[in-house]
Amino acid sequence: MEKITVSLIKADVGGFPGHSTVHSDLKEKAEEHMEKAKKDGLLVDYHVLNAGDDLELLMSHRKGVDSGEIHGLAWETFEAATEVAKELKLHGAGQDLLVDAFSGNIRGMGPGIAEMEFTERGSEPLITFMMDKTEPGAFNYPIYKIFADPFNTAGLVVDPTMHDGFVFEVWDIKAKKKVFLKCPEELYALLALIGAKSKYVIKRVFPKDTSPLPKEEPVAVISTEKLFFTAGKYVGKDDPVALVRSQSGLPALGEVIEPFALPYLVSGWMRGSHNGPIMPVPFRYSQCTRFDGPPRVIAAGFQISHGRLVGTADLFDDPAYDLARKKAGEIADYMRAHGPFEPHRLPVEEMEYTTLPNVLKKLEGRFEKTE
Repeated sequence: MEKITVSLIKADVGGFPGHSTVHSDLKEKAEEHMEKAKKDGLLVDYHVLNAGDDLELLMSHRKGVDSGEIHGLAWETFEAATEVAKELKLHGAGQDLLVDAFSGNIRGMGPGIAEMEFTERGSEPLITFMMDKTEPGAFNYPIYKIFADPFNTAGLVVDPTMHDGFVFEVWDIKAKKKVFLKCPEELYALLALIGAKSKYVIKRVFPKDTSPLPKEEPVAVISTEKLFFTAGKYVGKDDPVALVRSQSGLPALGEVIEPFALPYLVSGWMRGSHNGPIMPVPFRYSQCTRFDGPPRVIAAGFQISHGRLVGTADLFDDPAYDLARKKAGEIADYMRAHGPFEPHRLPVEEMEYTTLPNVLKKLEGRFEKTE
């Protein structure tokens, strides 16, 4: 059986204008680098996309996860796009490239990464999700709904190949620890963790031993890179990405995208400091303008055929999601009416990762003891 690796690597290397979207010249430069790598045999296939102001590189190859060649290609591509951004004086040019030189692995260097190696099935649908103006924990809710909630995923009830559930790999991104939880039997423990989305993040989902799929091959993977932890200061929100396989022993396509019918609340939005609704949008609406948002998610669908990424299907380009977009607008109105007050503004412990601490330093010597 043939194995393939899919790598989705993203970075904000310059917004146009401000933090709204990606200039076409940056995407053209990225296409040049991807096409050359494909002709040279490094890549099987690729697509260059954008979610808001994030440049997204989707690549299929046979180099495995954490390949220095693939990560190096992504880094060089982002560097080349950064040079274009600097020439155009784009906002935040190269802001996600947090180190001066590539050192063999792109993890911890700024860009976000979701990649998986798996055995290609007879039919291999893949959904790639890309978010802007939010954090990795924003995927906790939909990934839980897709793989653990029978009210969302009918296959958990009626499909015997899914009836036993899935295994969730959850990371404590602050303590740098991880735990594996089996669902449905450990469902409440899973929820106890992932409801605290700024600390506990779902990293991967695996089949169980009883599944016809190889248990060591992930069926979903999410980027968990936190820019603040690398840079030591606020340089923007993390804007996560995810890869989700579907059908034939896995949730159906419609079950994978169903959670986004609810514009649930995520943190990020303006200056990474506010809670707001996640809005599922087609590619053409993937530009964050209102208060630099609200947070967006796009879904690009593919069929994988001998490593080729057959697509792209713009999955949220569907009137079925018009109501979600309308509701997101209404929620945005309601949240914005709070101005600088919580719960629109993030709680104090999460504001530690923004520019607010620099404001508070100015007041340090003026606080007096109360009686």
